[in-house]
Amino acid sequence: MMYAIIEANGRQMWVQPGKFYDFNYINADPGDIIKFNRVLLVNQQGKILIGNPCVSSTHIKAKVLKHLSGDKITVFKMKQKKNTKFKKGHRQKLTRLLIQEIIS
Repeated sequence: MMYAIIEANGRQMWVQPGKFYDFNYINADPGDIIKFNRVLLVNQQGKILIGNPCVSSTHIKAKVLKHLSGDKITVFKMKQKKNTKFKKGHRQKLTRLLIQEIIS
Protein backbone atom coordinates (compact mmCIF):
# COMPACT_ATOMS: atom_id res chain seq x y z
CA MET A 1 0.00 0.00 0.00
CA MET A 2 1.44 3.32 -1.11
CA TYR A 3 0.24 6.66 0.19
CA ALA A 4 1.41 10.22 0.77
CA ILE A 5 0.40 13.21 2.84
CA ILE A 6 0.47 16.44 0.83
CA GLU A 7 -0.26 20.08 1.55
CA ALA A 8 -2.62 21.76 -0.91
CA ASN A 9 -4.65 24.96 -0.50
CA GLY A 10 -3.61 25.25 3.14
CA ARG A 11 -4.90 21.76 4.01
CA GLN A 12 -3.11 18.47 4.55
CA MET A 13 -4.57 15.54 2.60
CA TRP A 14 -3.84 11.79 2.72
CA VAL A 15 -3.76 10.58 -0.92
CA GLN A 16 -3.32 7.25 -2.67
CA PRO A 17 -2.71 6.58 -6.39
CA GLY A 18 -5.79 5.61 -8.38
CA LYS A 19 -8.29 7.36 -6.07
CA PHE A 20 -10.00 10.71 -6.46
CA TYR A 21 -10.29 13.52 -3.89
CA ASP A 22 -12.14 16.83 -3.62
CA PHE A 23 -9.89 19.85 -3.06
CA ASN A 24 -10.78 23.52 -2.74
CA TYR A 25 -11.16 25.13 -6.18
CA ILE A 26 -8.02 24.95 -8.32
CA ASN A 27 -7.87 27.19 -11.37
CA ALA A 28 -7.32 24.52 -14.06
CA ASP A 29 -9.39 23.03 -16.86
CA PRO A 30 -10.78 19.47 -16.68
CA GLY A 31 -8.23 17.11 -18.20
CA ASP A 32 -5.20 19.14 -17.10
CA ILE A 33 -2.35 17.47 -15.21
CA ILE A 34 -1.32 19.12 -11.92
CA LYS A 35 1.90 18.52 -10.02
CA PHE A 36 2.07 18.85 -6.20
CA ASN A 37 5.57 19.49 -4.80
CA ARG A 38 4.70 19.94 -1.12
CA VAL A 39 4.82 16.29 -0.04
CA LEU A 40 5.12 15.96 3.73
CA LEU A 41 5.27 12.15 4.10
CA VAL A 42 5.55 9.17 1.75
CA ASN A 43 4.99 5.48 2.57
CA GLN A 44 6.17 3.02 -0.09
CA GLN A 45 5.59 -0.59 0.99
CA GLY A 46 6.60 0.15 4.60
CA LYS A 47 9.50 2.50 3.75
CA ILE A 48 8.52 5.84 5.27
CA LEU A 49 10.09 9.15 4.17
CA ILE A 50 9.36 12.16 6.35
CA GLY A 51 10.15 15.64 5.08
CA ASN A 52 11.58 18.56 6.99
CA PRO A 53 9.14 20.18 6.14
CA CYS A 54 8.84 18.55 2.68
CA VAL A 55 10.32 15.54 0.93
CA SER A 56 12.36 17.32 -1.75
CA SER A 57 12.73 14.45 -4.23
CA THR A 58 9.03 13.53 -4.38
CA HIS A 59 6.06 15.00 -6.25
CA ILE A 60 2.50 13.92 -7.03
CA LYS A 61 0.82 13.92 -10.45
CA ALA A 62 -2.94 14.45 -10.47
CA LYS A 63 -5.53 14.91 -13.23
CA VAL A 64 -8.41 17.38 -12.93
CA LEU A 65 -11.66 15.45 -13.44
CA LYS A 66 -14.26 18.19 -12.93
CA HIS A 67 -15.35 21.23 -10.94
CA LEU A 68 -18.30 20.92 -8.60
CA SER A 69 -20.04 22.59 -5.66
CA GLY A 70 -19.96 21.29 -2.12
CA ASP A 71 -22.90 20.78 0.23
CA LYS A 72 -24.99 23.81 1.05
CA ILE A 73 -24.28 25.43 4.40
CA THR A 74 -26.92 27.70 5.93
CA VAL A 75 -25.80 30.57 8.15
CA PHE A 76 -28.49 31.97 10.45
CA LYS A 77 -27.87 34.79 12.90
CA MET A 78 -30.44 36.36 15.16
CA LYS A 79 -30.29 39.01 17.86
CA GLN A 80 -32.92 38.41 20.45
CA LYS A 81 -35.23 41.27 21.46
CA LYS A 82 -33.96 43.38 18.52
CA ASN A 83 -36.10 41.84 15.73
CA THR A 84 -32.96 41.26 13.64
CA LYS A 85 -32.55 38.07 11.62
CA PHE A 86 -29.96 37.18 8.99
CA LYS A 87 -30.09 34.02 6.85
CA LYS A 88 -27.61 33.23 4.12
CA GLY A 89 -26.54 30.08 2.23
CA HIS A 90 -23.12 29.14 0.89
CA ARG A 91 -21.77 26.41 -1.42
CA GLN A 92 -18.01 25.99 -1.62
CA LYS A 93 -16.46 25.51 -5.07
CA LEU A 94 -14.49 22.26 -5.27
CA THR A 95 -12.21 20.54 -7.77
CA ARG A 96 -12.18 16.74 -8.09
CA LEU A 97 -8.69 15.34 -8.74
CA LEU A 98 -7.61 11.83 -9.67
CA ILE A 99 -4.21 11.01 -8.16
CA GLN A 100 -2.28 9.29 -10.93
CA GLU A 101 1.08 8.52 -9.36
CA ILE A 102 3.51 9.32 -6.57
CA ILE A 103 6.95 9.95 -8.08
CA SER A 104 9.97 9.76 -5.78
